[in-house]
Amino acid sequence: MRPIDGNTQGIKPQLLRRIEATFKRRVKGDVLVQAELARYLVEISRELNRQVGVLIDRGGQIERVIVGQPARLYLPDLGRARGGFTRLRGLRLVRTELRGQGLTREDLADLTKLRLDAVVVLDVPNEGGVGPVHFAQLLVDAQARTTKPTTQTVRDVHQLPEDGLELVREAESEMARVFAGDAREVKGDSALLVGVHPYSQGVRKEADASMRELAELARTAGVQVVDSVVQIRRELDPRTLIGQGKIEELSLRALELGADLLIFDRDLQPSQLRAITNETELKVIDRTQLILDIFAKHARSRDGKVQVELAQLKYALPRLIEKSTAMSRLTGGIGGQGPGETKLEIHRRRARERIHRLEQEIEKLSVQRGVRRARRRHEGVPVVSIVGYTNAGKSTLLNALTKSNVLAEDKLFATLDPTTRRLRFPEEREIILTDTVGFIRDLPKDLVNAFKATLEELEESDLILLVVDASDPLVENKRKAVEGLLSELGLNDIERLVVVNKIDETPRPLVAALKKVTGGIPVSAQKREGLEKLMNAIEDRVFRAVPIPRRLDDFDLPPAQV
Repeated sequence: MRPIDGNTQGIKPQLLRRIEATFKRRVKGDVLVQAELARYLVEISRELNRQVGVLIDRGGQIERVIVGQPARLYLPDLGRARGGFTRLRGLRLVRTELRGQGLTREDLADLTKLRLDAVVVLDVPNEGGVGPVHFAQLLVDAQARTTKPTTQTVRDVHQLPEDGLELVREAESEMARVFAGDAREVKGDSALLVGVHPYSQGVRKEADASMRELAELARTAGVQVVDSVVQIRRELDPRTLIGQGKIEELSLRALELGADLLIFDRDLQPSQLRAITNETELKVIDRTQLILDIFAKHARSRDGKVQVELAQLKYALPRLIEKSTAMSRLTGGIGGQGPGETKLEIHRRRARERIHRLEQEIEKLSVQRGVRRARRRHEGVPVVSIVGYTNAGKSTLLNALTKSNVLAEDKLFATLDPTTRRLRFPEEREIILTDTVGFIRDLPKDLVNAFKATLEELEESDLILLVVDASDPLVENKRKAVEGLLSELGLNDIERLVVVNKIDETPRPLVAALKKVTGGIPVSAQKREGLEKLMNAIEDRVFRAVPIPRRLDDFDLPPAQV
């Protein structure tokens, strides 16, 4: 006898044998479920006070028997669907319903995602017998080139369509016709974004802005965002962050939309990450891991790759935890009897060894950069560093000022490795212009520590150009976030010049207000507007000369790599 799926604990042996006997029953003809089987399932469900379901193949054979909870039935893993998008699975679900709710969102999600032939729900009335019957099947929308569920309710099981399976076969034939030659490939990961915020004044506005930024991070990482969910709680759940009910809601929403990834807009503790993963059976990452993945994707230089790998290992080390608490001894042999070192322990030890080697390599690279900085100081060449929130237009500004072709895209962290160019002024004077990695709010601590070696370049700056995106609704918040990070790095003593970028995309009154608040220079790096005033301001601040108004053509701007 095949095993029963679901929770069978606490069921009396006699009733358990009746449930097992369900495998011996068959459904004849093209009807979705026969009256005899429907009454049998309803009687068992009423006696158990739990939902009961069966999966039936097209030959009428019962393949799986599932025992659920009073309010929900969890389907077992059915494996991969046959034949791709043009075929259905060849199984239909028949289950009981104790609460009189009929077809639920879970039923329709199972029908669509698992590509079932049909879902039939049998109401279990208190007075006995079988109540109304609800059923759903997939139909083809040829114009939209997709499938959608159609539902129907009948008063009793005898009114179900006698040709129910024939309708399924017709729908499958229509799928083969409409989707013929359509590979329907999955384009990378599809993600559901999750924002969790403790209640406070103005939290909704903050949450919306945070989710927009998370969506941009996901887009930069090459992830397709299918939906976003925001939860505002009085207190964050210490175990799952969002609570058991919300986890079930997220699981269902992910199933409906075909999402295979949950991205949380805050850092998750290792225990929270493990609990959410176990509950949803989806891949779960947090904001820090998403940023680390973006950095790993965009790192090009040896410096950048080493620093990103170090940050990733430090992030992953505390998360290398087994589900079981039973750990083996570290060594076998005399004095350490046991199975020896487990794979998990080997991974953790190797991770620590790799972290140590990477830290040593970063130290060597830092020394090399120090030698280059000392050479520049000896030559007396001033250094001007460009900083700003990610995607504020720093690389575009560097390209505009030096006629370079550094990668500049409308994405967060499009460029990661610092880029240095030499910029020549009239009267045989020149500066070194450096474009640094973009900043972001709540930058992961391990990432800040890993990139301190790169950010050491800022300490040698004679002037910092703080680029802000005038077209961003949160421009002031992001400017303060950058200034906060500069303060953490101990760079408050270095003179700053604010560059109000993207004025071509911003209303003039707002540009004027930003100029007044920040004392900055309005420019459009993309349209090359306002660069003359910026160059004059840089020349004045760096060389402390009497300002001489110049045109951009007066400056020699060769893109020379330092």
